[in-house]
Amino acid sequence: MFALASAVSLSLLYMIWNTLNSNLSQMERNLSALAIVVLISAAFGYWAAQRYGRRLDTLYLALKQGINGNYQVRITDAGHHSFVQVYREFNELAQSMEEKMKLLQKMGEERVLAESASNEAAVLEERKRLARDLHDTVSQQLFAIHMCASSLPKLQEVDASRAASVLEQLIGMSNLAQKQMRNFIAQLRPMELEGRSLQEALDKWFPDYCRQNGLQGVLEWRLSEKLSEAKEHQLFLIVQEAMANVVKHAKAQGCTLTLADTERQVVMMLSDDGAGFKTDTVKRGSYGLSTMKERAEKLGGTTDIISKVGSGTRIKVTIPKIYRGEQNQ
Repeated sequence: MFALASAVSLSLLYMIWNTLNSNLSQMERNLSALAIVVLISAAFGYWAAQRYGRRLDTLYLALKQGINGNYQVRITDAGHHSFVQVYREFNELAQSMEEKMKLLQKMGEERVLAESASNEAAVLEERKRLARDLHDTVSQQLFAIHMCASSLPKLQEVDASRAASVLEQLIGMSNLAQKQMRNFIAQLRPMELEGRSLQEALDKWFPDYCRQNGLQGVLEWRLSEKLSEAKEHQLFLIVQEAMANVVKHAKAQGCTLTLADTERQVVMMLSDDGAGFKTDTVKRGSYGLSTMKERAEKLGGTTDIISKVGSGTRIKVTIPKIYRGEQNQ
């Protein structure tokens, strides 16, 4: 590039030097020659910068697509001699990542199906979870109801107005306990997906669950192609866990569940208008959130939680479409 710029500069300088007015002083000739050299060098520099900038932009855009889960991206290296080796190395890396992610997702789907076929361990884990939740919620509510009810007869004899207040508390606590029990009963019906597609199961389960818990629910279905059995199974369980969190913690009036896909990934989004929370204050081992993340990670996916106090919560689960099952290959 330097040699080419120098050759062009000298050629133009020689041609213009011979055409300059002989009456010009030596200083004027020198300044004219310097201006020509500077202009040509600047033009070549700008052209070279644009040329290399475009190649760097191509590499940057390919990297961004790879980061976003598009492992099928490749860079055409024709005509870019100075970047041929870099582009080839990137293409080899992207191909290697695609093959590894396809294998990982295949293994993940096989594992999910194997786990669903052998339910003994899953049932045991579910019993442990329900035992913890029952102890933390309904058991404590029933204990509080028992204590209040035990003191109510004596309180009525001493202070009738205060007894009426305690009675109202009893009614409120019993309603809450009943609501929590309905949630657990709903969770004890995990077979909603058997014999149905994910859309058919959610069309039945989601509005029923929202109605039982006093939520205004909206289901938006934007999936353009059929998912594998493992993906449908995991997404249904993630939706159940996410909705349980909305009912248990969010104090929301309404929520919107969206399932959509692009050419390369499936996206589940659940947003509510509840109280929200500070994400940095959530316990790292929080059962509901960690379970959703683990289910998504089994299929090579990710889980993002965006929340702000007073502004609701949004849960986004993304699962790549790298391995599409034997029926789609």
